[in-house]
Amino acid sequence: MFDLGWSELLVIGVVALIVVGPKDLPLLFRNVGRFVGKARGMAREFSRAMEDAAQDSGVNDIKKSFKTATNPMGAAFDGLKDATRDLTKGLDPTKYDPASETGKLAAERADSAKKIQAATARAAADRKAREAAEALAKAEEAEAALSAPAATAKAVETPAPDSETKA
Repeated sequence: MFDLGWSELLVIGVVALIVVGPKDLPLLFRNVGRFVGKARGMAREFSRAMEDAAQDSGVNDIKKSFKTATNPMGAAFDGLKDATRDLTKGLDPTKYDPASETGKLAAERADSAKKIQAATARAAADRKAREAAEALAKAEEAEAALSAPAATAKAVETPAPDSETKA
């Protein structure tokens, strides 16, 4: 918008030095600095007031709904995260009286959830171990394939001793 480079600032400084004089130049720069500071403060206050008005009018909610409309997969994952967060909060057995039927059911549900989490973690660890073993086997096959042509090339270069050459 309003862009000044170093060369333009140098020209302005030289003209100000000639017009104002060296004696009053620091006073002029001080006043210009104050004016620029006041202008920046007014701009900052204006932008803050506009942001506050946008928040009060609900523009952020509209912005969020547009963002959700443009990224439906992210919105689905956000809904899923919210649902799991609510579910895990509901499994807290300490918020119920342990002697009541609800407390007993909540404790059973929490134990079941812990068992499911443990089984899921075990299955994930087993799957990762199996994938690691498969990757190791493929790497060993590739290394064997690399070393096999080198061994056959050495065998071709060294001829076998013939019985005719000994005589």
